[in-house]
Amino acid sequence: MIFLFILVYFAGISFISFNIILYDKRVAKKLRKRRVNEHAIFLLAILGGSLGIFLAMLVMNHKTRKARFMYGIPLIIIVQVIAISFYLTS
Repeated sequence: MIFLFILVYFAGISFISFNIILYDKRVAKKLRKRRVNEHAIFLLAILGGSLGIFLAMLVMNHKTRKARFMYGIPLIIIVQVIAISFYLTS
């Protein structure tokens, strides 16, 4: 039961995060609109949207030139996988 909750939570937050990156990419092309704050993107990643953010980065080639995103987001994914694995096996 808890595994299902975790799965649904991470899928939902990843879906939301993917769409926020999509929005940011669209806004990046139109310079007059307000962009999504990078701190907010990292907060979404820490809250569980890291996989959605990383997939969106790769699919849309967005934020891929920034080392903090290309190393930070995968690092967050690794930490989350280890934490979930530890939690589910204990």
